[in-house]
Amino acid sequence: MALPMRFDTKYGLSNMRDKKAGKKLSVRDIVLLGMMVCSLEVGKLALAMIPNVEIVSLMIIVYTVCFGVKTIYAIIVFVLLECVFWGVGLWTIMYLYVWPILGIAAYFFRKIDSKWFWSVFSAIFGLLFGPLCSLTYLVMGGLKVAFGWWIAGIPWDLVHCVANFVVMFVLYSPLVRLLRRFGRFDGEIDKM
Repeated sequence: MALPMRFDTKYGLSNMRDKKAGKKLSVRDIVLLGMMVCSLEVGKLALAMIPNVEIVSLMIIVYTVCFGVKTIYAIIVFVLLECVFWGVGLWTIMYLYVWPILGIAAYFFRKIDSKWFWSVFSAIFGLLFGPLCSLTYLVMGGLKVAFGWWIAGIPWDLVHCVANFVVMFVLYSPLVRLLRRFGRFDGEIDKM
């Protein structure tokens, strides 16, 4: 039995059951997610030459603030693309939980629209990145290996902390304004 179709001026041709369920991705959502994944990957590659300076944290936070839960799809595809480009290793396991943790944590605070808040939030994430990643080594090599890996990385975690703060402080407001200006922030995409 064919489902009734209607033309929605905001989303184009759509299946009425999909709108009622609110759980499926529309074509608009898929395009948006593709743009998010592309910008995450290009942003990461653009700054790959500078150790622990990245804009992936910034973009995951901004996307979560603007687009809500559906950002998790972009995070998953981003991690899968990283595996395709760089191969699979222990870092893959880390990425499978570290980036979603950031997205989920940002989701709980998404109503706060303060560059100061998000700059401190991002800086704390930069400090926690090393300890979070060391959890993989805890399982693989034990407490001594995980602790040694984390301690050896503290200077880089400090760089990550400062870089995240500065990048977020400078780019958070312009990016959120840009996404809202171009009609990407309509509230509907967040209703999953």
